[in-house]
Amino acid sequence: MVGVFEVGAVPFNPDGWGPPESTTATAPSTTTTLPPHVPYATFSRSERLGRIADFTRSFSSSNANASNRPSSGKPGSADSPFDFSLDLDAFPLANPDDGSAFRLVDTKPTPRPKFGPKWRFNQHRPQLPQRRDEEVEARKREAEKERARRDRLYNLNRSNQNQQRREAAIFKSSVDIQPEWNMLEQIPFSTFTKLSFSVSDPEDLLLCGALEYYDRSFDRITPKNERRLERFKNRNFFKVTTTDDPVIRRLANEDKATVFATDTILATLMCAPRSVYSWDIVVQRVGNKLFFDKRDGSQLDLLSVHETSQEPLPEAKDDINSAYSLSVEAAYINQNFSQQVLVRDGNKVSFDEPNPFANEGDEVASVAYRYRRWKLDGDMYLVARCEVQSVVEVNNKNSFVTLNALNEFDPKYSGVDWRQKLETQRGAVLATELKNNANKLAKWTAQAILASADLMKLGYVTRVHPRDHFNHVILGVVGYKPRDFASQINLNTSNMWGIVKSIVDLCMKLNEGKYVLVKDPSKPQVRIYEVPADAFENDYVEEPLPEEEQVQPPSEDAEGVEANGTTTDDKEIEAQT
Repeated sequence: MVGVFEVGAVPFNPDGWGPPESTTATAPSTTTTLPPHVPYATFSRSERLGRIADFTRSFSSSNANASNRPSSGKPGSADSPFDFSLDLDAFPLANPDDGSAFRLVDTKPTPRPKFGPKWRFNQHRPQLPQRRDEEVEARKREAEKERARRDRLYNLNRSNQNQQRREAAIFKSSVDIQPEWNMLEQIPFSTFTKLSFSVSDPEDLLLCGALEYYDRSFDRITPKNERRLERFKNRNFFKVTTTDDPVIRRLANEDKATVFATDTILATLMCAPRSVYSWDIVVQRVGNKLFFDKRDGSQLDLLSVHETSQEPLPEAKDDINSAYSLSVEAAYINQNFSQQVLVRDGNKVSFDEPNPFANEGDEVASVAYRYRRWKLDGDMYLVARCEVQSVVEVNNKNSFVTLNALNEFDPKYSGVDWRQKLETQRGAVLATELKNNANKLAKWTAQAILASADLMKLGYVTRVHPRDHFNHVILGVVGYKPRDFASQINLNTSNMWGIVKSIVDLCMKLNEGKYVLVKDPSKPQVRIYEVPADAFENDYVEEPLPEEEQVQPPSEDAEGVEANGTTTDDKEIEAQT
């Protein structure tokens, strides 16, 4: 038989919530069946209601663990006034073992997250809502606006600098394009970067000249014990073009090759995609032979400075830091440096023939010419005259060395002061030079590879004072293996030969005559012009540089540049250029 649960009469309380204080005063005629001595906890409307009764509580376990739990004062706890037991026999549906039959609604507030390592790795806690801190968001918005403003200014300055350099390059055309010249081809540099061609090891046909040994004491130079750059006015330097070389003429008569050039011309072609300034190369097709020449007083005889830099150089006529003035200064420094770092004790390494451009009794600079031949195609060979400046003894064997010098004219243009950074941050100095003089360093590396030099020495030469372009000091000398250095500057030998091969194939399709390759002064491309046979002769009028670039070179007290077998003073340099 199922027991009946009688609720009884519930008195009405007109004064508030809960039972009245005295049921007899409110409803005297009403009898109540409420259990006596039932405690009651008062509450108000603003309080939240919790559980009225917990039928899932296990009284046996609660009584057993009552001593281990702290007193909470809540209903159902040990010290609660509502702690009483129900007669479960009277309620057979409320089976304590069947807990799945009851579902309770948890009205407790969600606990606030405890930020920290424990909460971060707790997989059972619910995912917290993302906090949007207004102050943090405001900072982010301000930083984003500042970053966008800097990017706009950077792009604006960069476009202005590039525009200035492009406009300046228009006035630096290496040769004046005459109206009667006929343009045949226009080749963009983008096509050069995709070319590739492999050549076999070259063959040495002849070695001429004599070399002095390299002085290893210069490897120990630091900015703290710098050395003054000396001047060598009595030594003769030769910048002879291809067709004026008696050895190349002899090899051409013997049909040793089809194409003839010098290492300077080949390096200019190989590194053409890196060039910014204008340059020109004369091409002569004679019979089935091809000669690559340079003009007298060509810019190929000089060395560019800050050619690939984003910082434009001043264009003032009398400024010592203009592009042309720095090129002349770099030529002085490079030639004198190549002779100062030698052991000048009279001990020389001589080769098959003496210097082919020197007269008997002349004091000649230390240089050796290697006439080498490469096979380009089936019966097409290329012969080039390559130069090395010194030898060094390694393991009782003589190794060829090329000598070149980087020059610093004003630290504010490069952003790196060599006197302070060269000894402690040599890598940063070299990286800056690779950025500002990428074409010049690539050409030096290409010339060293063409000559099969075992070592290339780079000197760091700076002015005694930024406004004094007459006196210089050597701050350090660093040696590299050419092929390792080529990999470091991302110079691909297969791409170098691919450029040469494509230009040779293009020129071999031309008719007999004279042509000129001109690097466009404002665009990354090269043009081929057909020129008259008497072009670039002594009576031919040309303007390699505008009047604005004709600055005065260093005076007679500066380091002398000797070219074409004679000591060249300032007036002769100005006349040549």
